[in-house]
Amino acid sequence: MTVKTLVALTPTIEWKNDRVRLIDQTKLPLEEKYIETDDYRVVCDAIYRLAIRGAPAIGVAGAYACVLAANETEASELDDFVQIYLQKADEIGATRPTAVNLMWAVKQMKKKATSFSGSVNDLKLALLELAHEIREDDIDRCHNLGIHGANLIPDNANVMTICNTGGLATSGIGTALGVIQYAHAQGKDLKVHVCETRPLLQGSRLNTWELKRTKTPFTLLTDSMAAQTMKKINIDGIFVGADRIASNGDTANKIGTYSLAVLAKHHGVPFYVAAPLSTVDYDIESGADIPVEERSPDEVTRIKGVQFTIEDIDVTTPAFDVTPAELIDGIITEKGIAKYPYKESLGEQQHFS
Repeated sequence: MTVKTLVALTPTIEWKNDRVRLIDQTKLPLEEKYIETDDYRVVCDAIYRLAIRGAPAIGVAGAYACVLAANETEASELDDFVQIYLQKADEIGATRPTAVNLMWAVKQMKKKATSFSGSVNDLKLALLELAHEIREDDIDRCHNLGIHGANLIPDNANVMTICNTGGLATSGIGTALGVIQYAHAQGKDLKVHVCETRPLLQGSRLNTWELKRTKTPFTLLTDSMAAQTMKKINIDGIFVGADRIASNGDTANKIGTYSLAVLAKHHGVPFYVAAPLSTVDYDIESGADIPVEERSPDEVTRIKGVQFTIEDIDVTTPAFDVTPAELIDGIITEKGIAKYPYKESLGEQQHFS
């Protein structure tokens, strides 16, 4: 069954009237509010506090933030302009350290500036055009990735996922959740077992919001229910996203992903990572080289600002964990499905990208 390109019912991020417009994901699912700004610092803040999140989405946000940074730079001489612009671009790229798509997009925006010859105004237009291209490229990658991954899901399937990897995390229909959405669009009967994703509940807040809108059957479970669910129900596959993939296939994703991979191995459940090649960091050898972001203890001790623990306690707050490559049955990209050993298979995909 041929499926047209799927896009999110609500755009995660877009460019309108020389401003960035993005949905504030910290308000979902109870409120649908938007941030509109012409200040790159506001976009940086939105990235940091997870008003926009998901590796591909913050890559696009970073690109548009670079455009805003360029627009406010007043230097008239190209060399002076580029010097100031690069400093602002580095500030944007440092907003979140783990997700490589942000650095990938900012690197492209910097390269455009350093290799450009022409007027400052022409460079500003070129940067906007490149940001648009990065957004459209993300939509195309999500489509191709979704088609490849949907072939792994049989009819009458039970699948599991953690964190939000849908349209809210990309400019398209998503990565891991996009795979599931494409399988659903192909007419396959399936049910999604959604892990709530502590501490910030991206599964219960965002996945349920997206799946409900597309009428995709799902059930919500706490993260600690995953093992019992695998024991009780025949789970046909676990599909997760990625914030950074090392060249050997080690994968950084939302905290709790590694635990799911270990459980999947024990229960004989196929475990797949879905991410565009822009998420693969070919410059690092293994997951040991991936920096893991530490977040505020308030994200663990509070929900919606309400404290539910005693005060003044020690809190561990890694936002991500790294799943070893040998626990991953396949990495789904826009080029196809890479298999272990990933050094070779991802390398081949890079060659043909």
